[in-house]
Amino acid sequence: MAITAFPTVDKCASIGRERDTVVADMDGTLLRGRNSFAYFALIAFEAGGILRLLFLVLTAPIAGLLYYFVSESAGIQVIIFATFAGARICDIESIARAVLPKFYSSDLHPESWRVFSSCRKRCVLTANPRIMVEAFLKDFLGADLVLGTEIGTYKGRATGFVKKPGVLIGKNKADSLKKAFGDEQPEIGLGDRQTDIPFMTLCKEGYIVPPKPDVKAVTNDKLPKPLVFHDGRLVQKPTPLLALLTILWIPIGFPLACLRIAAGSLLPMSMVYYALWALGVRVTVKGNPPPPVKSSSGRRSGVLFICSHRTLLDPIFLSTALGRPIPAVTYSVSRLSEIIYPIKTVRLSRDRAPDASMIKKLLQQGDLAICPEGTTCREPFLLRFSALFAELTDELVVPVAMENRMSMFHGTTAGGWKGIDPFYFFMNPSPAYEVTFLKKLPAELTCK
Repeated sequence: MAITAFPTVDKCASIGRERDTVVADMDGTLLRGRNSFAYFALIAFEAGGILRLLFLVLTAPIAGLLYYFVSESAGIQVIIFATFAGARICDIESIARAVLPKFYSSDLHPESWRVFSSCRKRCVLTANPRIMVEAFLKDFLGADLVLGTEIGTYKGRATGFVKKPGVLIGKNKADSLKKAFGDEQPEIGLGDRQTDIPFMTLCKEGYIVPPKPDVKAVTNDKLPKPLVFHDGRLVQKPTPLLALLTILWIPIGFPLACLRIAAGSLLPMSMVYYALWALGVRVTVKGNPPPPVKSSSGRRSGVLFICSHRTLLDPIFLSTALGRPIPAVTYSVSRLSEIIYPIKTVRLSRDRAPDASMIKKLLQQGDLAICPEGTTCREPFLLRFSALFAELTDELVVPVAMENRMSMFHGTTAGGWKGIDPFYFFMNPSPAYEVTFLKKLPAELTCK
């Protein structure tokens, strides 16, 4: 049977499907993209670093030749081996939960999602390793069952080989579907290529998802679960070309990052703004920065700058915008960061009484910066503030909106070593920070 014998997915009704079961392929069906290289590249880089990514890029042409001229299964096995061999299973699971959902959710096919989300029971059949896709499909798309390729393990690490019956394509997909459902026949089958026909014929209705590169992905507000937190170092989805450019850039970007950090650490703060601009770091200052407090002004405390939290560099760029070092209180800063930071940092203990006492003492000595959210957030959300900052001073409380732009690497991490966060941020070709000083907080909005 030819794939063209099936009607297209836009002909499938989604109303009245509350009791139906849908079985869908992933790449090219639930997702717009038919090529999953970028997601393997994300795992390779996050789990094994730049050398693992390089190995994957070098083996990709071999995998492509096998995929198109020998068999799809052989090509996929090469990609799986290059990505997973030797990687820790716990690392793969962590990346699948915290990194991949951001990129998967930005590529969701609108017609497939319309049908998939309308059914009561949702199953996904995919040639991708199950460990790689299950977290996203179940947590974000509400899938009840995920059937994918199983990878071999040994002492907590992936071997890079696949378990029987092998890569889940063609007949293997149909066999897995029969094993999972038994005599039950799913109502809807969604696929996009010839090798999906065996499982689609086992369903009461089969629909094909035609390749349409110009179709717009489902927007985040239509997903059943909003994406607030995500991890990972790479900003963009690493297509083969972008992966190669990333590999070629790192030997240039790391020395450049060291030079930028040295300029910020060694030069007087009044010169850092101009030095960073000369080195390609764009700092934009908006609003009216308050002047430094003079000892003769009669104030009992300095200015408390309340910053939104984007990266651990927020207090550094606040000081850069003001042209003077502003001490900052933090929850967690690595020893390396404390060494290279050009400002004083003081650790909070997460014990309310001692922290309040310490912050009041620091304010008596001068200005102070604090990020009340307590953790960084990459998405356009403002997290819940701790009320402590509003109870500490009846003088100046100045809100500061921090925003950054990166083209290649994120300057934050949840699962990695935070000590190299500044290096990743400054490794971007031309990173940018926008510091906006808002109007000071009126006394009636404080707890005084």
